[in-house]
Amino acid sequence: MKAPALVESMADLKKNELVELTCSAYASDGMGVARLDGMAVFVSGAVAGEPCRARILKVLKNAAFAKVEEVLDPSPERVAPDCPHYPACGGCRVRHMTYAEELRFKKRKVEDALRRIGGVDLPVSIIHGAASVDRYRNKAQLPVAGGKIGFYRGRSHDVLDVPDCRLQPEAVASIRAAAGEWMRAFSVPSYDERAHAGLARHLYVRTNAAGEALACLVVNAPAGRKLPHEEDLVRRLRDACPGLAGVVLSSNTARTNVVLGEPYRTLWGRDTLEETLCGLTFRLSVPSFFQVNRDQCEVLYARVLDMAGLTGTETVLDLYCGIGTISLCLARHAGRVIGAEIVPEAIEDARQNALRNHIANADFLCGDASQIAAQLAAEGIRPDVIVVDPPRRGLAPEVIDTIARMSPQRVVYVSCDPATLSRDLKLFTHHAYAPLRAEAVDMFPRTEHVETVCLLSKLNVKQHIEVELTMDEMDLTAAEKKASYEEIKEYVLEKFGMKVSHLYIAQVKRKCGIIERENYNKPKSEDSRQPQCPPEKEAAIRTALEHFGMI
Repeated sequence: MKAPALVESMADLKKNELVELTCSAYASDGMGVARLDGMAVFVSGAVAGEPCRARILKVLKNAAFAKVEEVLDPSPERVAPDCPHYPACGGCRVRHMTYAEELRFKKRKVEDALRRIGGVDLPVSIIHGAASVDRYRNKAQLPVAGGKIGFYRGRSHDVLDVPDCRLQPEAVASIRAAAGEWMRAFSVPSYDERAHAGLARHLYVRTNAAGEALACLVVNAPAGRKLPHEEDLVRRLRDACPGLAGVVLSSNTARTNVVLGEPYRTLWGRDTLEETLCGLTFRLSVPSFFQVNRDQCEVLYARVLDMAGLTGTETVLDLYCGIGTISLCLARHAGRVIGAEIVPEAIEDARQNALRNHIANADFLCGDASQIAAQLAAEGIRPDVIVVDPPRRGLAPEVIDTIARMSPQRVVYVSCDPATLSRDLKLFTHHAYAPLRAEAVDMFPRTEHVETVCLLSKLNVKQHIEVELTMDEMDLTAAEKKASYEEIKEYVLEKFGMKVSHLYIAQVKRKCGIIERENYNKPKSEDSRQPQCPPEKEAAIRTALEHFGMI
């Protein structure tokens, strides 16, 4: 058979064709980035510096997506994936490269975001790798659909049957197998999200360092309804997992992507686990937020404590405190700690955790971060240090404004998204806060995600000159340039030949941290499902945002 011809230019590029490429860098999701006629080709499964043949999956006007078909000269950083579900499963994205290469990719990912989005030339001084890259997750959320219990395929809601995930403790595999046997034995229907029918929606498992497990079945059934043969489910789970501490039932009848629902009913045993972290004890229920990698969380909190620079007398404000893990670690080295969180149940857990650990110098307030910060500022409370660990979307501008008005000497920012961190650092610089140090912590080995800790320090205004400029005299920075949604749509259509909606543009802007309105294009009903921007359109919209100087 004649070998397929290789394409050498973008002009000839078509779907399913082969092209020889060498990727020189990585995109933020771990895909390799190569150039063909000066245009970007994003290649899944690639290792930087390694020549390969790639099969084209999609062609845009000025970019293309491909996957590695054949490695021509294997890089020393390439390894054979050790999971039979890779890369079909969407969990791990970099299991084809050595861990050393993965750490280099993640360190550069943070540095690139700081420079490109934040305008900050701040090197990441170190990335703290994990001692173990397998079996580190203490929480698993396994979707159930079509009789399968596993994980979603990449960029889809198609459930892939995964008997054992290398990121999860072995107890998860045992509990999953027992739940599947129960479903098959009694013909328990799995959930169909399109029809909003079926019973079993998710299997949730939480584990702790002591080897205990808490299993929760999420069902599409009203609260109080008895499961078919629920005693048999409990028996099977107990037989499969000797360390099982309890079995909980969660009712979720909403048309939503949110996994857990209320109320919870304990079918057997306890409804909580205890976990130790940094010498403290925390009680965790099914919905409690807790970092998924306990060992790396201790590394992360040690970096937070180091950057906070506490001497024992400071007042510290911990925004987005959750169940108080960071707050209580800080309290042992501070004069007073105030934790703030919007979830009432988390605040109650935080207060109980303080009592459990005999910590009396930590107070916890329930409310929105900006509201709590403004309230404390109005009361004249001026924290010496403020720690923030916000969700992936980062800080709202008004929170940054309020933090600046409180005038702490140091701000320690913990982030799970380098893009929103970088956006927020740029806003902090407008308030005379300079980023001094950044370190990365690999909380999520074998995935594209990485945690970052950054120290910001308040500039000494006495040593800086204030200059008053009119708008006409100012040279606007790239972040201050704006383009309308229509201008972005026209650019994408002209350059890539694709039509994109306002919704897709809003989703990409929100990912980049530049969405103007919090509720823009959100569904009117909680039961509504929004279409998500396809990756090729997201790439085109990002190019447009770069063209208009918005990122």
